[in-house]
Amino acid sequence: MRMLRRIGRLFRITNGFEAGVIVYALGLGAAMRGNAYLEAYPGAFGWALYAACLLAVLMAGAALVDGVHAASPELAAERRLLRVTRAARGPRG
Repeated sequence: MRMLRRIGRLFRITNGFEAGVIVYALGLGAAMRGNAYLEAYPGAFGWALYAACLLAVLMAGAALVDGVHAASPELAAERRLLRVTRAARGPRG
């Protein structure tokens, strides 16, 4: 069981650099797929599919980076402090 946990840690994204590398790899793959679409569907439809590939990576990358930053302990402590101070101020804030 301990070995499975150790292997599982290899697939966990812990910082912004790792998230950036993954977003870069996804973007590179999406650009290659977009080029394939341009060859298969020349014209406006090919460009629309190319843009859809890249926009999907941008949305997934934003969610990935937000997830990494939300999991940081400093941000969690800051949110906890904000919650406590709001509770201390009362319902009218």
